[in-house]
Amino acid sequence: MAFHGDKKEGTWLLATAENRLKDWLVPKVPKGVETYHLTMTTLLWCAMIILFSFLARHWIHFLWVVSFAIIGQYITDLLDGEVGRRRNTGLVKWGYYMDHFLDYLFLCSILIGYGLMVEDHNKYLLFYILALFGAFMVNSFLSFAATGAFKIAYMGIGPTEVRLIFIIANTLIIFFDGKFEIAQMLPFVLAGATFALFVTVYQTQQMLWKIDMESKRNAEK
Repeated sequence: MAFHGDKKEGTWLLATAENRLKDWLVPKVPKGVETYHLTMTTLLWCAMIILFSFLARHWIHFLWVVSFAIIGQYITDLLDGEVGRRRNTGLVKWGYYMDHFLDYLFLCSILIGYGLMVEDHNKYLLFYILALFGAFMVNSFLSFAATGAFKIAYMGIGPTEVRLIFIIANTLIIFFDGKFEIAQMLPFVLAGATFALFVTVYQTQQMLWKIDMESKRNAEK
């Protein structure tokens, strides 16, 4: 059976603009830079996020560097698969595995970074948020195993929009330093993610139920 993990499905708000950006950027990637180079740079972005989040405890403007690292990871993540496809690198399953494992590390690095900046009594909220975001990834992988379709966007929100939310949050924290804190956002993020996960799981199980029932009816004919 053909592997389709390199083909992402779902519609997200910025998909059209993202595809245009990708078409513009891919030809500009130097020939010496391969898909695996782009994939592995996520480790660099993760290290920068954690380091400069730690430094932001002492000077909040280091969050600009954190946002730069988020943008950098977005660009390399956007390009790695497309570069591999256009150059026929052949690393389809390796790319699927490493890309999404590193995406999880990237998410962890952002939440670890925020954990370095919030007071101890609010850190537990970040663990709950990590669990919820991780659940979206688990849902995608389980659904992919059951259907062969790898869906990465739900309710119009995909990884691109999530990165943008983090950048907006960093910008608000910088501009309203002392008046707008990370801890103020966490309950809203937690509530929104919980609702979105509930809807996502409900819709996914309905889809799989329908597939099973159709298979059963076909088998009984």
